[in-house]
Amino acid sequence: MTVTPFRIAVLISGGGTTLLNLAEHVRDGKLDVSIELVIASSSKAKGLEHARCFGIPFEVITQKQCGSQQAFSDQIFARCREAKIDLVVMGGFLKHVLIPDDFENRVTNIHPSLIPAFCGKGCYGSRVHESVLEYGAKVSGCTVHFVDNEYDNGPIIMQRTVPVLEDDTADSLAARVFEQECEVYPAAVQKIAEGKVSVEGRRVRIQ
Repeated sequence: MTVTPFRIAVLISGGGTTLLNLAEHVRDGKLDVSIELVIASSSKAKGLEHARCFGIPFEVITQKQCGSQQAFSDQIFARCREAKIDLVVMGGFLKHVLIPDDFENRVTNIHPSLIPAFCGKGCYGSRVHESVLEYGAKVSGCTVHFVDNEYDNGPIIMQRTVPVLEDDTADSLAARVFEQECEVYPAAVQKIAEGKVSVEGRRVRIQ
């Protein structure tokens, strides 16, 4: 009996560190999915080189070429339907998309803070860690969540915490958070692929 692999698409905008992490987990047998497609929001996204190296089909879809946010979103998800994608995984994808009904709770993102703190429109990358330090928070971390039509708002799947140290810079805190991202995102995707994740309102239950 042939088992159909769980098919994911990874959306990127920049360096593709999340894509690389997921691809390495798949290669090493630590993540039982098939990365079938990479979509980049810019032809300059350096992460496309990771797709090339791993032999993953990729394409570039820009909001500028689509003309509107709705058309941009429609084209991305149309391509995912064509590729029979089970889960869309955002990895440093900096464009806002509108989630169609058939992809509700089938799009994930990882954010480098403990949502609902230090998140929302414009709060990404080093800005997050700078805000954590400026506020004087004692802990930070990362959050894997389902994506809805608002920034960093969908139901939370998993979170990991890290301490904020007295001598931290935005870069040192980012590095510590990213270590946790590299563990928790593949773990969350694996649980979804195994059918062990369910959503009831805002509550995500994991078997």
